[in-house]
Amino acid sequence: MATYPMLRDVPRTLRRPRTASKQTSLTFFPTAARHGTCESPNEASAPTPAPSRGTKPDSELVGIARLAASSPCADAKRGTEYFLLPVKSILNHCDSPRVPFRFTVNPYRGCEFGCHYCYARYTHEFMEVPGDEFESKVYVKQDAGALMDRDLSREPVWGEHIAIGTATDPYQPAEKDFRATRSILEKIATREGLNVSITTKSNRVVRDLDLLKIINERSSLSVNLSVTTTRASLARALEPRAPRPDLRLGAVRELRDSGIPTGVLAMPIVPGITDGEQDLEALAKAASKAGAQWFAGNVLFLRSASLNHFIQFIGAEFPRLVKQYRDWYLRHGNAPSSYREEITQRVRDLRYKYGMGSRPDRGPDRSWKSPQMQLTLTEGGSDGPRPTHNAPYW
Repeated sequence: MATYPMLRDVPRTLRRPRTASKQTSLTFFPTAARHGTCESPNEASAPTPAPSRGTKPDSELVGIARLAASSPCADAKRGTEYFLLPVKSILNHCDSPRVPFRFTVNPYRGCEFGCHYCYARYTHEFMEVPGDEFESKVYVKQDAGALMDRDLSREPVWGEHIAIGTATDPYQPAEKDFRATRSILEKIATREGLNVSITTKSNRVVRDLDLLKIINERSSLSVNLSVTTTRASLARALEPRAPRPDLRLGAVRELRDSGIPTGVLAMPIVPGITDGEQDLEALAKAASKAGAQWFAGNVLFLRSASLNHFIQFIGAEFPRLVKQYRDWYLRHGNAPSSYREEITQRVRDLRYKYGMGSRPDRGPDRSWKSPQMQLTLTEGGSDGPRPTHNAPYW
């Protein structure tokens, strides 16, 4: 079968010398101080202010945008401002047929890791904040633990997958100070029979091993470490503030040694940059060596704010790929199906070669128990688990 030609760029692009003063995280999109600043624009760590681009005046804002505009600034460091965002709930309903979970948990809005390919940049636009401020304005959801406790008591969560970290990383640098993710896990640990996954790019997840062990004993738990490449220099270009790949793989080993079901997600696989046979082989081998139980990967897709941001990033860092990216992504937001099928097969072959699965083994169903109340759930009732229709885990 004919294969779709892979995109390749000259290796010297990745080895281009950089001056010590160059910032890789916020150089292409300076921030606009829509909600005021905590830090003087003259400080070295602060991004260069830019004019507001078509956002509404505060008097016209409603919903989450109004809450974001009035959120107090709690801290500022490394060119990122942290706002305290009041929210009504932590457990969010997800009705998309493209994903195999009903509930999502994102303790933060925005992510300081600043991954140039991040698909979630558009979520800032719901708050009338430009998507290119995704890494420079991070919103911490207030009272996360208390709200999670209440939500778990109210929602029919038995048999449903609760996915933590679907839009923003739950272990980004803000977690060190605000501990929103830990407060959520503390409430999950008080219950039994839940179905929980955590996805992160950070080795900081091992900080919560004490809670993860309790959750793993009482509920179905899986942890996904997202690793796009084993090459530290390339990872730094793509994911400016995320921990090094070796630190993430080290977290896989530590989690597995503690009995926590853990796998590696090669997501996204970036055409022409991380999709080479040797690159994916090295990643799969490293994941297997770290003890990963599953290995999965999807090709990059881009939309709205993410598309604009990434095309400009490619133009600056990988200029020979610009034309191909424009041809592929500007119209459909995705790579051609023939290319995606080839990458899917490549990942499948590597998974088989290194003896890893494609998804966590959820094990037998367990009855959900709440410290507040007991629910009697009848099979097929409105509060029972939804059929999965054999949907793929990723």
